[in-house]
Amino acid sequence: MKKLLIISVVAVSALLTSCATTFYGIKAGPNIANIYGDDVDNAESKIGVLFGGYAEFQAFDTFSIQPELLYSAQGAKYTESDGFDGKFKLDYLNIPIMGKFYVSDGFFLEAGPQIGFLLSAKDEYESPGLSGEDDIKEFFKGTDFAANLGLGYQLEGGLNFGARYSVGVSNINDFEGSEDFKNTNGVFSFLVGFRF
Repeated sequence: MKKLLIISVVAVSALLTSCATTFYGIKAGPNIANIYGDDVDNAESKIGVLFGGYAEFQAFDTFSIQPELLYSAQGAKYTESDGFDGKFKLDYLNIPIMGKFYVSDGFFLEAGPQIGFLLSAKDEYESPGLSGEDDIKEFFKGTDFAANLGLGYQLEGGLNFGARYSVGVSNINDFEGSEDFKNTNGVFSFLVGFRF
């Protein structure tokens, strides 16, 4: 099965690079992240940032494959009943593979899978008389899987704009008993980019 997957990836890559017009680009913007699932009644959205680069392999006038490499600041804010306020700061290196469908004059829709690699996880907290930041990376899985949906507009000069929602499909928890305690990431991103 692994051999078949590797051969398929190599074949698709060779096909794309041989018959496609290739563009490269950069993008950045704010994101609004939260954590969903079990025991998150006190979770609130946290604003972060996303930035990185991409390659766009345009196989047809109306369809492209776009792999990306993106840093994404995710997590959630929380408020406890005893006056504790804080935020979970989860930093990921995300690799989405997007299919882009150009539906009219620069306007596109996009969808695709994503794998994310956890770079750091911290709990930053504050209450009357106590504040601090703890490393909590050991309680989270090192990889996260998600599905992305988005839309955008590509200008002829290279500038582009987009919005995307990334919905987590795998449990991000990795502590004793976490198989019965599921949480997933959810992230809205608003992006400005430039395609060369």
